[in-house]
Amino acid sequence: MARKFDPITLEILWRRLISIVDEADSTVARTAFSSLLRDAHDYTCMFTDRKGRELAQGTFATPGQSGAMALGIKNLVNKLPLDSYKPGDVFITNDPWALAGHLNDVCVMSPIFFKGSPVAFTACVFHHSDIGGRVSSDNHEVYEEGLFIPLVKLYEDGVLNDSVLEMIRWNVRTPEEVTGDIRSQIAANHVCAEKVIEMLEDNQLDGLDDLAEEVIGRTERSMREAIEKVPDGVYRAQGIVEQIGGKDDIVIKAAIEVKGSDIIVDLKGSSPQVNWGGNVVYNFTYAYVHMAVKSMFDPYIPNNDGCAAPITLKAPEGTVVNCKFPAAVAARMQIGHFMTEIIYRALAKAIPNQVIAASGGTPATMNVFYGRRNNGRPWHSVIIRGGGMGAGSVRDGHYVAIFPANGANTPVEIFESDTPLIVEKRELLTDSGGPGKMKGSLGRRVVFRIPDDKYAPIPPVNLGIQSGRYRYPPEGLFGGKSGAKAQFLVNGKPGNPFGLTQLKPGDTISMDAAGGGGYGKPLERDPEMVELDVIEGYVSLKKAREEYGVVVNPRTRMLDRDGTKKLRQMMRKAFKESKRKK
Repeated sequence: MARKFDPITLEILWRRLISIVDEADSTVARTAFSSLLRDAHDYTCMFTDRKGRELAQGTFATPGQSGAMALGIKNLVNKLPLDSYKPGDVFITNDPWALAGHLNDVCVMSPIFFKGSPVAFTACVFHHSDIGGRVSSDNHEVYEEGLFIPLVKLYEDGVLNDSVLEMIRWNVRTPEEVTGDIRSQIAANHVCAEKVIEMLEDNQLDGLDDLAEEVIGRTERSMREAIEKVPDGVYRAQGIVEQIGGKDDIVIKAAIEVKGSDIIVDLKGSSPQVNWGGNVVYNFTYAYVHMAVKSMFDPYIPNNDGCAAPITLKAPEGTVVNCKFPAAVAARMQIGHFMTEIIYRALAKAIPNQVIAASGGTPATMNVFYGRRNNGRPWHSVIIRGGGMGAGSVRDGHYVAIFPANGANTPVEIFESDTPLIVEKRELLTDSGGPGKMKGSLGRRVVFRIPDDKYAPIPPVNLGIQSGRYRYPPEGLFGGKSGAKAQFLVNGKPGNPFGLTQLKPGDTISMDAAGGGGYGKPLERDPEMVELDVIEGYVSLKKAREEYGVVVNPRTRMLDRDGTKKLRQMMRKAFKESKRKK
């Protein structure tokens, strides 16, 4: 008979599952070589039951990795019969179609044995800074994008397969960093396995099956109860994503059917896959669809396999949201990150208080810098940066957020210690947040310089960019206005943000991330909030008058209440008259 758990015991064990993964997560922060992992937290740890069903993931997991892993690990686990696994086995792969969508996301997976039997699997996906290949969004096939590792054993029965590690070493630019990060993944899995075994021993459990059924079942019921509160119907939206090289825009269409406690997301009508690296595999598309649904309906319950049970995704094969091998996929976030935004937009009328406007960190900006130092030694660094987050119904957007990806902005000091480059400036951009009753967050500017003194690197310095919002700014909701667009300048002139840029000593690069969209009509914003925006430098005096109808004394920076009341009356009257004439 299945073991039953009283509510207190269940809560204690459930929280312990999460704390185990968080401890593995902390192991990465202490042992990883790459700053993209140590500081930007571009990795995800999780473990599953013996059927491959996700049981717990790290608190700071990245949705694109965790959602894709929840599907991918289940398939990888079941590729082999359960009795074929041995203690000490460690598997490695970076197959984009099996996991998180591009070659840089390398997965290390291990079985967890207890009393001689496999009871669970632990896995972590790292976004490795370097996987070889041509580092550019404008690749045409996955073959150009780096080393493709099929599912192979890195360790068999505890013995290292040196040939696999040597193959990886000879296909990357910075082998010490890459192999060091793989060892960090192994360490994280070891910690996870050790702590799972301790939990089983402490609670006199023979395995995780009964606990998994309880946790996953309760999670599914909680999700379904939240979904059932939304009126049945089909809710539609579409989004436009800019392409490289002046090609036709990409269209993503979504029809979301709410049917009782089920949600069916159909992406039929989305554009065919493209001839550059923006293509998205099914798992990555699903990850951000899942993230949107989970965040709207049941944001506080921990993530596990039960969260996914009410969601069905239909994504036609051969489209940009479910591409076929061997499509180029390195820049999949340039399209994939928009999935969450489009799902929000579709359901905005049904649940307006549970969505946010478009964000300037969608997609996140990823910069891949690499070259050789003045002594000839190769260097390679990846940084991700956010933009202004979209506003919600009751609060302004968060500043410089990497949303929906949930990474962290790499500190300037770390970047400068990892590379020969200099960060000249990093600042928020006044007036870049979309006006609204709730204001979109500001975008930000970062300026890099290639030194031309004795520390100058050997040219060229290569820069591969993955980003967006250069032509289409983040849109507002319910009368809120768009945030400012992104911008990329090389020595003060527009550069190519979609290809590989080669730089020389003395060059300067300026990158502006977009601001978030506003929520609600700007004239409904509390004048005192606008006054504070002006004082803090987020909104200029001019924009305070033009967008919000708020008069602030230019000398004292204090609110003119009478002047504001009169100005807003005039603006509302003018708006009504213009609408009547139309």
